[in-house]
Amino acid sequence: MHKDTLLKKLNDKTAVIGIVGLGYVGLPLSLRYSEVGYRVVGFDIDQEKVDALMRGETYIEHIGSEGIAKAIQSGFEPTADLSRARDVDALILCVPTPLNKYREPDLSFVLNTVDALVPHMRGGQVMSLESTTYPGTTEEELRPRLEKAGFKIGEDAFLVFSPEREDPGNAKFTTHTIPKVCGGSTPSCLEVGLALYGQVINTVVPVSSTQAAELTKLLENIHRAVNIGLVNEMKIIADRMGIDIHEVIRAAATKPFGFVPYYPGPGLGGHCIPIDPFYLTWKAREYGLHTRFIELAGEINSTMPEWVIEKVTEALNEREKPVRGSKILVLGIAYKKNVDDMRESPSVELMTLLQAKGAQIDYSDPHVPSFPKMRRYSFDLESVELTPETLASYDLVLLATDHDRFDYDTIEKHAKLIVDTRGRYLGKRSNVVKA
Repeated sequence: MHKDTLLKKLNDKTAVIGIVGLGYVGLPLSLRYSEVGYRVVGFDIDQEKVDALMRGETYIEHIGSEGIAKAIQSGFEPTADLSRARDVDALILCVPTPLNKYREPDLSFVLNTVDALVPHMRGGQVMSLESTTYPGTTEEELRPRLEKAGFKIGEDAFLVFSPEREDPGNAKFTTHTIPKVCGGSTPSCLEVGLALYGQVINTVVPVSSTQAAELTKLLENIHRAVNIGLVNEMKIIADRMGIDIHEVIRAAATKPFGFVPYYPGPGLGGHCIPIDPFYLTWKAREYGLHTRFIELAGEINSTMPEWVIEKVTEALNEREKPVRGSKILVLGIAYKKNVDDMRESPSVELMTLLQAKGAQIDYSDPHVPSFPKMRRYSFDLESVELTPETLASYDLVLLATDHDRFDYDTIEKHAKLIVDTRGRYLGKRSNVVKA
């Protein structure tokens, strides 16, 4: 009877939804469930985040405070107390899956979270993992933990994998308009998973297993990583030949079939593209396979920051200036334009490399007012306001993330020298070097 009871609660919106991890994926999902009328308990081990949400405040720029305040009024409960897991009908896990220093999957956030939740679980709940991971994680890591606690998967506990597809800052798509893939451990689990997401996502796409769902997400990200690796390699070739790669991509994109434009940059950022392909690379080794495309793309993409620094060095050299002692302003430190997300941002790698060469570094980013605490990097800096005077005071301005809020005409007019890694400045300009 567990399944029928749970399906009824999910379908008539009387189910309580628990979302674990209130970051770029979990927070918008929480608000979406709340918006359509579910009661939501949001779990996060960061008490500061919980306190901010309780006050109706946001900590993610593109998610407005008014939406959070409205959700709190509708009964959204943020908490750091994982024992509240017993009060919910669904547990949706949106926790990080980074790589360790050997570029191997680090599932500690997922597994520690599951281990902390299992003692508080009861019969009739569904657990859904949304964190990107290698095929087999749900069956090999999560299922045994639930079974060890005495649950029968597909009977009194239901297990699904449904990868997140958030695109922060993309105004064309929101949580509910992006189709969602879902795979279950058993046919009953899939049925529950489809009911779990059916009311909040316009289109739910069922697949035959959790492994198929896990690999779907990896294919999406590897597709981007490989294509970005290709255009980054093309950029180096075009640069050597004196051709503007951005002009070439724009021209190629006029072909109405068989070509999708991907754009080069100073390196890869965000969670998905620089990290997730290595989850498959690692798992493929178990099957005696080498993921050559993925590793080659990773190699090319990870050398991009060094290539940009070479262009910076050459540009200063042309003006008879060494990098050491030069004042350099980095424009944009978020990993992509128009967001405040700093995860794996190539800009930070550029700042680190320049600092190691003795440059004096500042940054300007309208979305990141002060440099945040990060696991691997530490800069005690505040965002510099862009005025004609400040721009003119730097030896070089490095355009790393091309936010729309930058005034590109003012920057070009007053900066002595610009290294543009994003193709923002078209054609040839006297003080602009393309990188």
